[in-house]
This record gives sequence, structure tokens and C-alpha cells, in this order.
Amino acid sequence: MRNAFSQALVAAAKSDPRFMLLTGDHGYALFDEFRRECPEQYINAGVAEQNMVGVAAGLAKAGCRPVVYGLSAFVPMRVLEQIKLDVCYEQLPVTFIGDGAGVVYSSLGSSHQCTEDIAALRAMPDLTILSPADAHEMEACLALAFDSAGPVYVRMGKADLGTVHATSVPFQPGQLLPVRAGTGGVSWIATGSMVRSAMALASQFPGGAVWSAPCLKPLDSDLVTEICRGAEVVAVLEEHSIYGGLASAIAEIAAAKQPVHIASLGIRDRFSKFCGDYEYLKREHQISNDALAIRLKQFLAEIHLAESVSRQPRIRVA
Repeated sequence: MRNAFSQALVAAAKSDPRFMLLTGDHGYALFDEFRRECPEQYINAGVAEQNMVGVAAGLAKAGCRPVVYGLSAFVPMRVLEQIKLDVCYEQLPVTFIGDGAGVVYSSLGSSHQCTEDIAALRAMPDLTILSPADAHEMEACLALAFDSAGPVYVRMGKADLGTVHATSVPFQPGQLLPVRAGTGGVSWIATGSMVRSAMALASQFPGGAVWSAPCLKPLDSDLVTEICRGAEVVAVLEEHSIYGGLASAIAEIAAAKQPVHIASLGIRDRFSKFCGDYEYLKREHQISNDALAIRLKQFLAEIHLAESVSRQPRIRVA
């Protein structure tokens, strides 16, 4: 996925001289080819992320197409005010890349982990939020972002988990992409690094339809309603807090249009207690495949007990 990202940046810059890449002193090896091929379109703004967003806004007002890159703990989290006022308020075509979202930077501790970026940005007016699951979705997300007339945030999580799609998957804003067919029972909606987990877990539960959400804002409410209508439970997987992310967005649509049981299988309301490798952090936060299966089984047992008392459909979040 990172190779697809790098190649798309180089191709965009070579085809359009207005394209500018700004980085906050990160991504050196990732941008080797870009600096070699397009040195005049590369700016290292240093450890000054707030200023970098202001520079990007100025470049956009001058007719450029800036891409702002940083670790997601810094872009967007360190620069929320600048994203809000310098870019979104002005509706400028700036693309923000937040790399290492979730708990990928596991050994660096909570200062470099980011499980709240979607929640922080969903309420930001006029901002599109993208979250690719593999190289094919990355290519499609960047094509959409680079063609957008307004601001876009691209969330990059764990990059080497393997492919989800066999071919390219161009999509429209808000669209969910089918990954695995199935009917009834448990339907799965996942985003980013957790799509692979949904694919691995789906065969363990009845139903088994899996959808990838490469676009988190906007969301196709009609399709989400259709998925909710056809399932007993919708399991939502994300390497993000259970508050304010994809599960919250799905629940908002379901509450208005199609009540359903929603299992919110993200990171609970806590920081990482210890440092360790990525697999360790997934186990600690109960988002490893084994832990997710246990959480969903517990949720299913709870709702079946509740339904023995009342059969009224309702939204329940794990």
C-alpha cells in the first residue's frame, strides 16, 4: 500500500506542476523517488506542523494542489485548528495524509498512536475522510482526493497486511465496497487495516457478508440502510476508538432509518497501558482476530438474552 501511495504521488506531480508535497520532517525513504523526480515540488516544513498547514493553505489559494503528510498523531491531531480555519473554512483543495493511524506505532507509546482522528474530523465541515484497506483502495482514494475541489483526509493504517481486492476498485464518495457475499445473520462493515480481520472472521459466524468502507465521510446512507435491513447484527470493525468513528456513523444512519443490533468492535475508551509490537497492541486493545471473535460471541449472547424479553428492534452498541 505504501508503494502505491508513493507511486501515485510521483505520477500526480509529474503530470501536474501545481502538485506540491509538504512533509513535517517525516517520510524520507518513502519520498526518495519524489525528491529525485520532482525536487521543486517538495517542501520539508520541519517540525512545525501548524505552520505547514498554513503554508499549504497559502499554496492552495495561489492555485497549487498541496498534499500535507505527517504521522496521524500530528496530522491531523496536532493541527486541528489550522485544518478547521485555514483549510476547511476556506474550502481549499488540500489533501492531508495521516500515516500510522491506529496503534501501528506501538512501541513508541500513546504520543505516536492515533485512535481518535476520525472522531476529531467527522464534525469538520466540508472535509472528506478516506481510509484505504489495500493498495487498490489506496490508488482509488488518492485519485478521488487529487480530483477533489475541497479538503480531504486520507487515513493510513498498517500498510503490509495483504490485498483485499483482486483488481482496481474506483468508487464514488460514500460508497461501500463488497468484499464477501452473504445473507442474513452477521454482516460486517470494516475500514482500513480491519477489513482483513473481517474477512478472516466472517466464516466463523452465520451470514458473512463483508463490506469495506474506504470512505468514512460521506457515507451512502441508502446502502447502509439496506445492509442493516438484511442483517440481524452489523459488526463494525475499525482500528479507532469506539466513540465517534465508523461504528458511530453507521449507528446514526441506523437510528434514523433502520434500527439494528450494531456491534462496535473498535478500541475501547483507554490509552495503551504498555509498549510492544503491533500484534501485542492489538491483543492489549482486544482487536486481534481471536479477541474480536470473543467480543462478538459475547455480544450475540447478550442480545439473544435481551430478545427473549423483548423482540422490538433496537440499536445496541457493543
